[in-house]
Amino acid sequence: MPSSVAPPASHAYNAPMALIDDIRAYEPFNEQEAVDRLAILRALVDDQHVFDRSAPAHMACSIWTVDPDKQRTLMVYHNLYDSWSWIGGHADGERDLARVALRELEEETGVAGARLVPCGPGGIFSLEMLTVDGHEKRGRYVGSHLHLNVTYLAVASPEEPLRVKPDENSGVRWVDLDDVCTVSTEPWIADRIYRKLIEKLAGIAL
Repeated sequence: MPSSVAPPASHAYNAPMALIDDIRAYEPFNEQEAVDRLAILRALVDDQHVFDRSAPAHMACSIWTVDPDKQRTLMVYHNLYDSWSWIGGHADGERDLARVALRELEEETGVAGARLVPCGPGGIFSLEMLTVDGHEKRGRYVGSHLHLNVTYLAVASPEEPLRVKPDENSGVRWVDLDDVCTVSTEPWIADRIYRKLIEKLAGIAL
């Protein structure tokens, strides 16, 4: 299996080399991450629009936020997916995905005091390529597409006040890690992603 993808010397657009280097150095946790890591690298190298949601496959980020005891994670009831879900969003042109992830956390939950955990190159906790089915958003149809997702790990206090973001979610709460895959109604995400994140978390010191 190839271990790296390097941008060609003739690559013209302003590729985010730090992110490419971080993902190249990232050690996949399982086969899903190994396969998706290569796809993300190829898109970063080849598509100058990869940070814009106009691209069929575009960059996004998630933030897996846990309490200091690693017993609970913060989840939102996502209106689009009709499920308790992790937190994240589109890059929308922003190259600093860690900053985007923290901003999404505050916007979607009200939590402003979280800190990122340095758990991999560039702080990357995990990598995923996620499918998004076509759907209506604010009265307009959004075609099916792919999220090239970089996930970060954060720790936050359960004492921080929570609030919903009505245009995106209708609930915010801390969920016991043992219950995460039960409250999710997205079988693939629960089995392939949430279980992976919980397993990875066990080996990380906060």
